[in-house]
Amino acid sequence: MSSETASALAAIVGAERVLTDADSLLQYGRDWTRFHTPAPSAVVLPGSIEEVQAVVRLAAQEQLAIVPSGGRTGLSAGAVALNGELVVAFDRLNTISDFNPVERTVRCGAGVITEQLQQFAEEQGLFYPVDFASAGSSQIGGNISTNAGGIKVIRHGMTRDWVAGLKLVTGTGELLDLNRGLVKNNAGYDLRQLVIGAEGTLGLVVEATMSLARPPKDPAVLVLGVPDMGAIMQVLSAYQGRMELQAFEFFSELALQKVVEHQGLQRPFETPTDYYALLEFEQVSEADMDTAMALFEHCVEQGWVVDGVISQSVAQAENLWRLREDISETITRWTPYKNDISTTISKVPDFLAEVEQVVNGAYPDFEIVWFGHIGDGNVHLNILKPDALPVDEFKARCGEVSKWVCEIVQRYGGSVSAEHGVGLLKKDYLGYSRSALEIELMRQIKQAFDPRGIMNPGKIFDA
Repeated sequence: MSSETASALAAIVGAERVLTDADSLLQYGRDWTRFHTPAPSAVVLPGSIEEVQAVVRLAAQEQLAIVPSGGRTGLSAGAVALNGELVVAFDRLNTISDFNPVERTVRCGAGVITEQLQQFAEEQGLFYPVDFASAGSSQIGGNISTNAGGIKVIRHGMTRDWVAGLKLVTGTGELLDLNRGLVKNNAGYDLRQLVIGAEGTLGLVVEATMSLARPPKDPAVLVLGVPDMGAIMQVLSAYQGRMELQAFEFFSELALQKVVEHQGLQRPFETPTDYYALLEFEQVSEADMDTAMALFEHCVEQGWVVDGVISQSVAQAENLWRLREDISETITRWTPYKNDISTTISKVPDFLAEVEQVVNGAYPDFEIVWFGHIGDGNVHLNILKPDALPVDEFKARCGEVSKWVCEIVQRYGGSVSAEHGVGLLKKDYLGYSRSALEIELMRQIKQAFDPRGIMNPGKIFDA
């Protein structure tokens, strides 16, 4: 970056908000992935939509690539700046305003922390249901840009289901105000939905109108030990046949061992099983608990469940959830190689069996941790790096087998990126989930929004 460009940025946002020190470049230049060395030219922290527009116009004029930075909790290197890009961080666009109790909507700056929105909703007697382990640090703009999912998708859907409107700064610095909170709007293409999940390649999400819901009534959590993946799907079918579930998660015995050992938690029960299912349901009446227990007994009789425990208090429910939610944080120390894959729910047992066979055959000396949102067909395969193995060699070995995994995904009509996005990490595998024509249309859409190609270039696909 030239000194003239740096001075122009300082004139827009203030000199103290243009960061070029090594610590800031490292902090803002990467996400939770650790396979790339960040190398941005500078970090800028605008404080208003107008400042974002001015920064983008300057970048377009100087042909300076931009990488958006939210909470930097992404798992596909979508927010990594590798080649001297300008990082635009949204920490200062963090206000919540214009709450509408009739519409149940609220306006959020892109830098609002997910947990901040959840707490605001709770203060209004409402509920923001998109939830995941990084809710305490992820930002709404990043959630929208990756269409974040999480643990409540089976009942409440993905982030896109809760975005009533959004504002986007395009690659030319223009501001689009999309949908404006309307429930019904069939006036042409819904550009809002194109932007959601685009990982910042079409423009910068600067503000969003988010929908809220009624809070769940007295949720209870049930953790079940199951002998195999087929049994998990039988349990899901049994419970969904008679109850509306808030969540249905799974994790493996190795995942449980890691969490118990490193987070100071207790096993849910003494009997070890290959897999565990975690269910959450509302207790609208006493009959709901009776139904849940009757289904538990039925599942035990059928051999689908070996043992189980149900929460008797809010604190116990929170601790049971930690067995699942603390997995990602726990395994970070092993620099895991993550496959975030999905197929239709009914195909999951056969799908997972094929993937396991390939992975276990290729990695007999690696630890494999499984967990995920199996109630919506999404499983997370985490390969843990041995301490003595260099990162580059580990990544190369995992990349070879990822191709075989993606071939299975393709055969099952699934997705190579269920909820984490494509970024840099999954870019080479996009063709296993999208046709050549689809990818070409994506390129044309990007060209329309970003004619100079400055918005998060090299992510999802190469221009």
